[in-house]
Amino acid sequence: MSTIAVQHTFKPVTENYLAGSHTLALYRWPQPLKNAKASVMLVHGLGEHMGRYNSLAYMLYQAGYEVMGYDHMGHGLSSGVCGDIDMQTRLTDDLKAVTAYMHQSSTKLVLLGHSMGGLVVERAVTQFPEITDAVVMSSPALAAYTSVLDKALLWVLPRWFSHVRVDNKLELNWLCRDAQVVREYKQDKRVHGKISSGLAAWIIEQGKLALKEAANWNKPALLLYAGQDRLVNPAGSAEFAHAVSKEFLQTHCFNVMYHEIFNDPEKTLVYSKLIEWLDLRYG
Repeated sequence: MSTIAVQHTFKPVTENYLAGSHTLALYRWPQPLKNAKASVMLVHGLGEHMGRYNSLAYMLYQAGYEVMGYDHMGHGLSSGVCGDIDMQTRLTDDLKAVTAYMHQSSTKLVLLGHSMGGLVVERAVTQFPEITDAVVMSSPALAAYTSVLDKALLWVLPRWFSHVRVDNKLELNWLCRDAQVVREYKQDKRVHGKISSGLAAWIIEQGKLALKEAANWNKPALLLYAGQDRLVNPAGSAEFAHAVSKEFLQTHCFNVMYHEIFNDPEKTLVYSKLIEWLDLRYG
C-alpha cells in the first residue's frame, strides 16, 4: 500500500474532555507498532484545529512516536465562542490540564506548538516546567505585525470590550507555498477567521513577555521557523534564539518558507530536522 493510501486511513480517535465549564476535543492517533520512543502533544494555531495535523502526526508515527493533540477553546470541535477565551490564563491552564489527563504513560512527553500554539507552549512551560520533558516550537507567535492603529485598539478594547471579535486579518495566501493546502484551508468549515480583542491582547502581551524572559529559558527545545513568514513576525523567533543559551535551544530558520513549514513543498527538510532532534534525545 502506498504512503498516501496508508496516510488516508490514518485517523485520530476523538473524545471530549470537560475542562471546567467547557469541553475540549482531544485527539489520539494510532500507536506505533513497537513501543513508542516518546509521546508528542501537538498544539495548534489561531483559527484552525487539530484535524489539520494528520500528515505531521503520520510522520511522527512512522518515526516511532505516540501522537496526541486537542482543539483550543473556541476552536475546532471544542466548545466556546470562536476566537475568544473566557479568561487570560485559559490557554495555558487548558494545556496543563490536557497533558495531565492524556499523558499517563512512562514515556517522555514533548510539546510541539505551532504559531499561537507555540506561544501557548512557551508560556505554559515557563509557568509549569514539570508538564513536559522537551519543547518544539514551529513558527511561534512571539512577535506580531501590528500597525499604530492596531496597537491603539489593543490598548483600549480589551479593558472594556474583551470579548468583541473582529476578523483576524490573516493573509491566507501567505499560509504556505502549497496552493492546495491554502485552498483546503479556505474551504475547511472547522477553520474560522475570528479573534477577540482579549485573545489578541493576550498574544501580543505574552509574546513580549516571552522575549523579555527568554534568557531564563532552561528546557530542551527545538525552534523551527520560516524566514518569509507574513502571519507572525519571524523577528520574534530570531530574538528568542539569540537570547536563549545554546545549551537548551537548537534553531533552524527556513529562509524561503512561509508560515506553515510542515505544509511547505520542501516539508521533508523540516521533518528531517524534527526527527533528527527527537531521535537524538529518544532514539
